[in-house]
Amino acid sequence: MMNRLAPALAATLLAASLPTAALLAHRYKAGAISIAHPWSRQTAPGQTVGGGFLVITNAGGKEDRLVSVSSPAANEVQLHTMSMDGGVMRMRQVTNGLPVPAHGTLELKPGGFHVMFIGLKAPFTLGAKVPATLTFKRAGKVKVAFAVEPVTYTGPAAAPAMEHSHAGH
Repeated sequence: MMNRLAPALAATLLAASLPTAALLAHRYKAGAISIAHPWSRQTAPGQTVGGGFLVITNAGGKEDRLVSVSSPAANEVQLHTMSMDGGVMRMRQVTNGLPVPAHGTLELKPGGFHVMFIGLKAPFTLGAKVPATLTFKRAGKVKVAFAVEPVTYTGPAAAPAMEHSHAGH
C-alpha cells in the first residue's frame, strides 16, 4: 500500500514546494545584506518610466545604506519616495540613499520608497527580467534582476519567516 502512495505523496510535496522555490530563486546576498524578490510591473508601449520594488534585510550589527541603483534598461535610475499630501500624490528623489538598519529591513514597495527607472530603452514586458546593480555603502555592488509582473501585481505573498519587500507615472 505504501508503495502506491509514494508517487502521490512525492507529487504533493513537490507541488507544495514550488511557491517557496520560486521565491528563493529571487534572492541575492552580499555579506550581511539579503535582497528578496526584486520586481517591477510591465509597462505600456511608449511609457518612459517604471518602478522597481524589493526587500532588503540586514543581518549585520551595523547599519548599511542603499546608495544608488543603475540599469542598462533605463537612461537613469533614481531612488524615490512617494507620499500623499492633502490627497495629492507626491514623489521625490531620495539623494543620500536609504538606510538599511542593523538587524532590520528596508522595504521598497508601491506607495512608499521605490526604484524609479527613467527613460526606458524598451517596455518592461511580462515575464522579462530587468538587470540592475544595487550599490550599498558597506556591502558594495550587488547585481539583481527585477522580475516583470502584471500591472495588477502588488507584491509577493508573505511567506513564513520571509524578509518582507511603481507603476509607471
